[in-house]
Amino acid sequence: MTSEEFYLEGNEYRRQGDFAKAMNSYTEAIRLDKNSPAVVAKEMLENIMNYYHKDYYNP
Repeated sequence: MTSEEFYLEGNEYRRQGDFAKAMNSYTEAIRLDKNSPAVVAKEMLENIMNYYHKDYYNP
């Protein structure tokens, strides 16, 4: 898969509420392309997780 495909996959997982899979997809997209829009999406998701799920998510 390409970086763009992982990014789009991550967006779909995020919409479904599967934050763990979304994070994995964004991370893979970033690994393939350091300038991917997944960088911003991953930061946004990390902020959401830190705010709403402090006990669940610990980077």
